[in-house]
Amino acid sequence: MKMKIALFLGLLLITNMSFADDLKIGFVNIPAVLEKAPQAEKAKKRLEQEFSPRDKQLVAQQKEIQNMDEKLARDAAVMGESARANMEKDILNKKRDAKRAQQEFSEDFNVRRNEELGKLQSKIVEVIRDIAKTQNFDLLLTDGVIYASEQIDVTAQVQQKLSALPN
Repeated sequence: MKMKIALFLGLLLITNMSFADDLKIGFVNIPAVLEKAPQAEKAKKRLEQEFSPRDKQLVAQQKEIQNMDEKLARDAAVMGESARANMEKDILNKKRDAKRAQQEFSEDFNVRRNEELGKLQSKIVEVIRDIAKTQNFDLLLTDGVIYASEQIDVTAQVQQKLSALPN
């Protein structure tokens, strides 16, 4: 689809050079904007703060399982058959619980990360649209651009305006 649009624009520019003289085109490097946006850093810190307790809990759970595994390996020879079987069962149950908790953690983290990314992307789109309107751009391109001269690159302007927004 992007290739078709690029071909259409190229043909339009070639066939109607007088129109091309009046056309104002710009380019925005979205990955660069995302990388330098102060909102991205704040979102990352919010996620770390929100998920840090659960992460610590998962680490503690893994350490407990590891300690139980080591104890079983060390004491298995002197344990009774039923005690060893009970410990193996406990370890198996704890591993199952830990695996489930890790999966839930990953799913919850991904959902929240996507929410934060969606909010940031919406802000970026607002800023890009505002720049396009205030500077009378006819077309602002983002993804799929192989080359863009510095004259049409408005990425820095988007980053500046995004930095000025409240976090």
